[in-house]
Amino acid sequence: MAKVNIGGQAVLEGVMMKGKSYYAVAVRKADGDIVVDSKKSTSIMERVKIFKWPLLRGVAVFIESLILGVKTLNYSAELYGDEEVEETPSKFEIWLSNKLGEKGEKIIMALVMVLSFALSIGLFMVLPMLLSALLKRFIDISLVVQNLIEGAIRITLFLGYMKLVSKMRDIRRTFEYHGAEHKCINCLEQDKELNVENVKGCTRLHKSCGTSFLFVVMIVSILVYSVFTTESVWIRTVIRVGMLPVIAGISYEFIRWARLKPENKLANLLSKPGMWLQREFTTAEPDDKQIEVAIAAIEGVFKHEPM
Repeated sequence: MAKVNIGGQAVLEGVMMKGKSYYAVAVRKADGDIVVDSKKSTSIMERVKIFKWPLLRGVAVFIESLILGVKTLNYSAELYGDEEVEETPSKFEIWLSNKLGEKGEKIIMALVMVLSFALSIGLFMVLPMLLSALLKRFIDISLVVQNLIEGAIRITLFLGYMKLVSKMRDIRRTFEYHGAEHKCINCLEQDKELNVENVKGCTRLHKSCGTSFLFVVMIVSILVYSVFTTESVWIRTVIRVGMLPVIAGISYEFIRWARLKPENKLANLLSKPGMWLQREFTTAEPDDKQIEVAIAAIEGVFKHEPM
């Protein structure tokens, strides 16, 4: 397998690809044209060497991916809809623009990220804990069993959420672009020429997918939280939130190891749940036009970072 230092994500009617120091967003506009925007983006790991350490690099990659993901998703939404009727700005948007100027948009983006992150923690971390604690009031179970039940509830909620959003038409389109992104990266890793026909022949599944990462987080959280057991709901809540960076770091190291060991039977076996999740929920077979967009995004990176 060829070594490829590139990753990406699907955006609205497009794909974002990121190399070591540059990223590119390719979006097919409503009129059919593909627009590619390339920008420099140096990781904090290059500026602060301590973030290259194991575990810490996982936290850095997760936060940077989250920030870049929201930024490029907003960009694609604006670009794809720029030919549609523009909405009249709300009074709040006008006030924010007058008071803060260009910083207003960044503040709104930061608030959206914080709110989304808080809702995710509440739904997938705190709620399962509260439900398992409620169950313990009616059934005499040990803290270890309670933690296992909490983990099962967490995974069930996650799978249910994935199943629900995968039924939405716009999300389904995004999952097709997600498949195009994976196919292109797999094509590069197989050292094939990057064209539509070669990409179509590659799998839409990839070990380093963010979906696999999230599923590994679910599993690792069960193991980590089993070490820290307490009857206090408040302390358990603090532990769940406080240990998230550790869980993210461990999960990243596993995903990284699995990608670097393509022929390792253990790595392939442990990667199967995440790959199944991609196949069933978060990726779909793209058409030729979607593959063209993904290729354009990669070419937008290679223009600055040739392989």
